[in-house]
Amino acid sequence: MGYTYVIEHMEEDEATPKSLPPWVELEYAHMIRLAGQSASVHFTHLSQNSGISLGDKLASLGHAPASFEIHTESILSVLGQRNIPLSQVCLLDPKAEKALSPDDGRGFTWFLFGGILGDDPPRDRTSELRQLGFPTRHLGAVQMTTDTALGVTKRVVDDQVPLDSIPYVDFPTIKFNAKESVEMPFRYIAENDNPLLPPGMRELLHEDLNKSFDF
Repeated sequence: MGYTYVIEHMEEDEATPKSLPPWVELEYAHMIRLAGQSASVHFTHLSQNSGISLGDKLASLGHAPASFEIHTESILSVLGQRNIPLSQVCLLDPKAEKALSPDDGRGFTWFLFGGILGDDPPRDRTSELRQLGFPTRHLGAVQMTTDTALGVTKRVVDDQVPLDSIPYVDFPTIKFNAKESVEMPFRYIAENDNPLLPPGMRELLHEDLNKSFDF
């Protein structure tokens, strides 16, 4: 079954910038790889300039496992255009009462994420989506990056892997060399005991670390 994953962009995104920050584009690009071949990924609530830039970035990846669409409209407008009822859309919400389970893959067809990157501590900007009345599920008590949340959701509902059976690594330290490292304050899917990072993220983190030492 092909699921639809929607990322409602909730970072400040004025109409004037020509592109999204590079780490945002890396995480968004990672999502279409994590979603799987039968899935569709929608990025909503982007400015026109940011949407064009993101589209160019995603198109440059060549063949990607999931198809994608980019919208300047918000999630409610996109659902309305397709006559999708809110009851078919699951909002992944850290404050939800119920955890996501494989059974939810039979109850929902769309899964909604707040495109919130780098909040530590989290500011609960998902509350803006919570107020719209979607059914909700959580992914555990430890905050994930948005691309990790999508990857975990895919494994649970599409691959039918229980939430607590997915391998994780929490707050990993990314080492660049004997003297340079950075600790990430999030949970990631573990792959060969290492955090599953977006391609290019390790290099970007190292670049940003080096910039912090420039005086």
